[in-house]
Amino acid sequence: MRIGVPKEIVPGERRVALSPETCGKLVKAGVEVMVEAGAGAPSYFSDEDYRRVGGTVESDTAAVFGGAAFLLKVQPPVTNAFHGKHEVDLMRTASYFLTTLYPTRNVDAVRRLAERNVTAFAADAFPRTTRAQTMDVLSSMANIAGYKGVIIAADELAKYFPMFMTAAGTVFAAKVFVIGAGVAGLQAIATARRLGATVEATDTRPVVKEQVESVGGKFVGVQASESAQDERGYAKELSKEFYEKQAMLIGERCAANDVVITTALIGGVKAPKLITEDMVAKMKPGSVIVDLAAEGGGNCTLSEPGSTVEKYGVRICAPLNLPSSMPLHASTLYSRNLGAFVTAFLKDKNFVFDPHDEIQKGCLITHGGQVVHEATKAAMGTA
Repeated sequence: MRIGVPKEIVPGERRVALSPETCGKLVKAGVEVMVEAGAGAPSYFSDEDYRRVGGTVESDTAAVFGGAAFLLKVQPPVTNAFHGKHEVDLMRTASYFLTTLYPTRNVDAVRRLAERNVTAFAADAFPRTTRAQTMDVLSSMANIAGYKGVIIAADELAKYFPMFMTAAGTVFAAKVFVIGAGVAGLQAIATARRLGATVEATDTRPVVKEQVESVGGKFVGVQASESAQDERGYAKELSKEFYEKQAMLIGERCAANDVVITTALIGGVKAPKLITEDMVAKMKPGSVIVDLAAEGGGNCTLSEPGSTVEKYGVRICAPLNLPSSMPLHASTLYSRNLGAFVTAFLKDKNFVFDPHDEIQKGCLITHGGQVVHEATKAAMGTA
């Protein structure tokens, strides 16, 4: 089997789907790996690095797409302006494809994949089970986002994070409030604490209280009379009464803190609006909000995805694709996740398709010319 790794063409994307490290492991497992020339350069991997571990380097983009039985990417497929074709149209018919697809957001790409008869897997839909733990792309990338979000906040805040005792007097530590205690939120708490801030966090799932405290934060939350997470471990939508109580808590804590970092997503995709304009207006001048849910629409109603704006004296940062800002480690971790998926189903040097396997079934989006993922079918209006 030949795996193809094309160069990412979405503006600002600096990651590559396969690092030389994982490329070498796949080659040792008997798989051919073909990487487009320059694909690893933005992540500081040279073409020679891939050749050294047994991969081949191909300068023709169409040859990489068309010559691969299994294609690995970082971003969903888009139109390639140089070739004047959509990346899906460059793929081999009846091939396999794995990327961070977010299929309910990218229904046009999904429709094209089905029409091309490509068996497409979404790395963002890997089930959160013990067996799939090494494949957890969302956790790997969220970890980076949580870390980098705090670095952004520290850079934007008009004061120190740590407490300092100086000859000119004492400077007290910044106060940080983290909304959402998933992987990104926990990393944000830990990073802010390492920088010397005092940190508190909230989540709809009271079960994470111990996790928040284990990384140095104080848990503040609203008691829920219903389960706050679905069977996949993601936060789910709750009752109107719960959100009313939560809004009061969030408003109070936003006003009391210097930095607010939001990471809340429902189902790992949709960003609920948790910080209103009125809440922002009541925050201290010079405060900072870093909205790490910007790609899902943002948790703050005033967030402008991809931009930093100032409203009511509050800096509101809504960065996109933070993992790409740390491409070397992001690519290394992402590559290990994808490599774990491929190797888990290798037999006699070929990928074995098994739609009944819990992992493949959970992330399978298109197969046999059809969209088979229920949530995506609903988003396309074809359920």
